[in-house]
Amino acid sequence: MRIAWITDPHLNHVSPRDWDQWSARIASTQPDALLITGDISEGDDVVLQLRHIADTFAVPVYFVLGNHDFYQSSIAQTRQHVIAASRESDALNYLTDLGPIPLADGVVLVGEDGWGDATIGNYEDSFIQLNDFQQIDDFRNTSPGLWKAKLQQLGAESAARLQVKLAAVPHDATDVLVATHIPPFRESCWYEGKTTDDNWAPFFVCGEIGQTLREFCQQRSDCKTTVICGHTHHDGIATLHENLIVHTGAAIYGSPAVEAVIEVAANQLCIQNHRR
Repeated sequence: MRIAWITDPHLNHVSPRDWDQWSARIASTQPDALLITGDISEGDDVVLQLRHIADTFAVPVYFVLGNHDFYQSSIAQTRQHVIAASRESDALNYLTDLGPIPLADGVVLVGEDGWGDATIGNYEDSFIQLNDFQQIDDFRNTSPGLWKAKLQQLGAESAARLQVKLAAVPHDATDVLVATHIPPFRESCWYEGKTTDDNWAPFFVCGEIGQTLREFCQQRSDCKTTVICGHTHHDGIATLHENLIVHTGAAIYGSPAVEAVIEVAANQLCIQNHRR
């Protein structure tokens, strides 16, 4: 099985010509499925873009949402619309709404949106002001003094959902592929070859998901966990434990790419051919 991994395509910034080039690039990988780790578009047209992808490629589309996918809307409303569209489509698979998905003997896929949850770094002294706070109703309509609590709530909810999915991974699984949008560790939050500092970490790391992954990998030392994520628009690979590795994908606004091809076989998962 060949899976084309795409992250942060921001399709609302993509011209028809660039879309055609991107779709041709995807087709050239001869994928059996697509896997998108968030920031597909924005809330007002993310469902339209997902349907366009599903109509273009006759393969399953597995995906999570990123923070930009909730712009011009609320988190709950966007998820509601995306879940409805996915349940109406045989091709669209919103991983946040689904349990473990077998890809091959011993290989399982799980996914969760995640959120920069203000548990890593120094939120109080950070100079960062994300567009999220003005573009997403959950923050725009809330007092700034409550933003940190909201970030932590979103991260905790994501981690709780992921914990349930990981607990349902079959005991004979040898490989788990975890798709999420936000890097789950400081060590996997890359920018120009370096990892994040205390100013950016509160908004670019989901510490709660990171903790959930660490606990799972300690409990299931016989199982290799490979995490793929995006959000930072810069790539890097971080090995957290012998059985836990994180691949963070890159992106350029207006120029979507294929981050890598993921090869899946019985009891085997390999990420190769980065950045097409």
